[in-house]
Amino acid sequence: MDDTQLPASRARALRQAIRGKYRGVARRPEGRFPYPVGRVSALRLGYTREWIDAAPAPVLRRFVGVGNPFRARRPRAGERVLDLGCGAGFDVFVASLLVGASGRAVGVDLARRALRGTGHAEVRVARAERLPFEAASFDVVISNGALNLVPDKDAAFREAWRVLRPGGIFVAADLLVTEEVPAEVLADMDAWST
Repeated sequence: MDDTQLPASRARALRQAIRGKYRGVARRPEGRFPYPVGRVSALRLGYTREWIDAAPAPVLRRFVGVGNPFRARRPRAGERVLDLGCGAGFDVFVASLLVGASGRAVGVDLARRALRGTGHAEVRVARAERLPFEAASFDVVISNGALNLVPDKDAAFREAWRVLRPGGIFVAADLLVTEEVPAEVLADMDAWST
């Protein structure tokens, strides 16, 4: 079954599994993913030492991104940036450094985690499929390793497009499936939430 056609009860169960897994990640992210996390990951993915050293320690320690959206396009001073599935908030924090006091950096996630309004950054509890923002509110929309977790990807992409201003930029780094996924993996909530 294509994940965009999940029944509502399955989508709710998936969101609950994701919340449960990432509560554990918030306490101790090491050993939960087949890739490095935290400072080691940020360095390998090409984040600058300046950004890494400026990040609050709890935010950096919980970083579990799979790419670096800022390599494709760095937000500029004064821009408005939205991070879909921001987790602990490392990318929101970096975006806040780049947009400065005249800009805005907002992250949305299923649960509020480490970043709680640091600098010009804010985090809101929301689903990517139903964003609490006006149309054309953001110049840049990013996502780092989170869209693969969204039960209704079509709705998430429609919402990203809706809140992006005309001519705005959308940058996502994510995991992709390139072969057929066995039925037993599709039925495993932990596999869905990785």
